Amino acid sequence: MSSRYIQIMDTTLRDGEQTQGVSFSPAEKVSIAKALLESLRVDRIEVASAGVSEGEQEAVRNINEWAQAEGFDGKVEVLGFADHKRSVDWIVNANGKVINLLTKGSEKHCREQLGKTLDEHVEQVLNTVNYALQQGLKVNVYLEDWSNGYADSPEYVFAFMEAIKDAGIDHFMLPDTLGVMSPDEVRTALTDMCTRFPDVQFDFHPHNDYGLGTANIMAAVEAGVSAIHCTVNCLGERAGNASVSEVSVVLRDKMGMELSIDESNIVRLSNMVENFSGKWVAANAPIIGDDVFTQTAGIHADGDKKGGLYESKLSPERFSRIRSYALGKMSGKASLSKNLERLGIELSEENQKKVLERIVRLGDSKQTITTEDLPFIIADVLESESYKHIRLLDCSITSRLDQSSIADIAVNIKGAEYQSSGTGNGGFDAFIDAINKLLVEYDAVLPELEDYEVRIPKGGHTNALTECVITWANERKMRKTRGVHSNQVFASILAALRMINIQLHEKS
Repeated sequence: MSSRYIQIMDTTLRDGEQTQGVSFSPAEKVSIAKALLESLRVDRIEVASAGVSEGEQEAVRNINEWAQAEGFDGKVEVLGFADHKRSVDWIVNANGKVINLLTKGSEKHCREQLGKTLDEHVEQVLNTVNYALQQGLKVNVYLEDWSNGYADSPEYVFAFMEAIKDAGIDHFMLPDTLGVMSPDEVRTALTDMCTRFPDVQFDFHPHNDYGLGTANIMAAVEAGVSAIHCTVNCLGERAGNASVSEVSVVLRDKMGMELSIDESNIVRLSNMVENFSGKWVAANAPIIGDDVFTQTAGIHADGDKKGGLYESKLSPERFSRIRSYALGKMSGKASLSKNLERLGIELSEENQKKVLERIVRLGDSKQTITTEDLPFIIADVLESESYKHIRLLDCSITSRLDQSSIADIAVNIKGAEYQSSGTGNGGFDAFIDAINKLLVEYDAVLPELEDYEVRIPKGGHTNALTECVITWANERKMRKTRGVHSNQVFASILAALRMINIQLHEKS
């Protein structure tokens, strides 16, 4: 297939917000919209449905004003309805430039939901289109439930298209609203549509109910469609929409298509949407999952060390990520070697063997081991003092209902003993206040906390060990440390002490 340019329209802020439990605040919408256009470089974004609320309209207005000032005029779209003036006026009042008009793409929807004939619906649609054009808006049209409409009543779809195709509409957007199509069905239907209406610009809007969203987009592009719709992190109703990260990479690597997407910002956008939506990406999600550039088996690490034997076109560097090699019961010499290389640590063959034995033993007990844990394992196994710059000698946490917590600590830093007190919103916050007062002298104040996870074994009792994993933003480099204790607060304190030891070691 010859290469051609494919437009990406991202509808995270409209269709993605139909995900159960997801509602972006106006400020979050503006932040995501800016990142989609400015950083990820999608061609168009759909940001809202007309008439939702005053807060929604204000968010849309802010996005439009920013877009027009920054050269993205006409790239922001809003869903509207065939209600003559109501949706159009709402969009115009939000400084909008584009309406995506929702129409009925199946005879069943037209008859049973609207209670109208085809001619009555066409009249309703054209009245709204004409009014929108008079107000200076560009008009795109969704044919809702087109996939079922094409399968059940194709004569309705063709007659509807004939009636509106010359009305001044830019994009005719064909949704697989319920995600029922297979790639073969998409290819057949869209080839037919593109052949029947060669002068029309078609978009394809898939859903992922059968897990076929990306495959269906490939079929749509094969059929001749040159604009497709996606969301970040597959957000969307039910099983969600096609993933912008997967689609972008597949269209480039497997079909040779030209795109505007800046792959280096895909993961950053994914993380932003994760945080704002509260919907977390699976660790094995292609491109964006935490584990997808991690080799677990020792034989894979060995192959990479000897010649990149387990690497592919999907290199982590494309997405501003790095390849990692998991440490656990399946680790081999090469896995350990790769991690030591990353940390800049050299060990003799004998000491590597000792450390690897400890790693395998920890893995057998189902403990999670990170690269940042490795120096502490080495220090423990080899009885080295290199990473033991600070020790907690005593710690007392006092918390009362509706009052700040107090932490009294005693520590040994490089052989000298210190005491300190701190207050905070909870025991861990109070400890951070206390320890930072001591660390100022060593220029090792803890970095900003980026993420905080607490894990308790499933079915665990009240006295079960708690694992706390903290992600720190350290000079734009993310680092993870962990602590294990039956008390959640002390587990987090142990994780923080590991971060301090890393900082003190690096400074020494």
